[in-house]
Amino acid sequence: MPAHGVLLLPTPLKLYPPLDSRSQTFCSLYHLTGSRNQKVSKLKARFWESIRSGILKNNTAQVIEPPSTVEEEEESLPEEFVLVERTSPDGTVEQIIFSSGGDVDVYDLQALCDKVGWPRRPLSKLAAALKNSYIVATLHSISKPAGEEGNGQKKLIGMARATSDHAFNATIWDVLVDPSYQGQGLGKALIEKLIRALLQRDIGNISLFADSQVVEFYRNLGFQPDPEGIKGMFWYPKY
Repeated sequence: MPAHGVLLLPTPLKLYPPLDSRSQTFCSLYHLTGSRNQKVSKLKARFWESIRSGILKNNTAQVIEPPSTVEEEEESLPEEFVLVERTSPDGTVEQIIFSSGGDVDVYDLQALCDKVGWPRRPLSKLAAALKNSYIVATLHSISKPAGEEGNGQKKLIGMARATSDHAFNATIWDVLVDPSYQGQGLGKALIEKLIRALLQRDIGNISLFADSQVVEFYRNLGFQPDPEGIKGMFWYPKY
């Protein structure tokens, strides 16, 4: 159970895109403000809350409040900070920078996808996916030799993005970390920071799709697959 009263339930997860997405498990995470002992039925009810929220009991339309205020917009500003800093024996200083500002070069992203063995996707679609995402979280490595001035060499080593209705729900997609940086806890940190950014925007239902080999990874982050029998449903073209 993570801190800050967050209870994670089944949602779709995704780390590496499988050749057949039907092998993925749908997992979800729910943010609750009540007691940890709340009934599962209440958690399950919250899953459908966002679907029903636009309709009143008498099936009349619900009045929608005006768009977010300036204060709310300020709370959504991206953040950037040093996640890890280390010095190698030759004096080279490397910093791992986390950012939620969506600073991603599409060619760098394609190169990172190649490193993890993902099938290539059209650059135009990669660019559209990034542009239409609610949050794009990245990890960049910046290395600077001892005594050298300037900003140092910067490279993309990790990314995850989330789409959202900007009100209730978000789904995490395209989680990847450079193989040479895996096993260092960076993927875990990337997802935790992305979840925090979504919770700060009052997004309470977070889901993702996970391949079978990474379900346990996401379970350890609080996600639960198919809670209370809730299933992710897929439609595939029949051609």
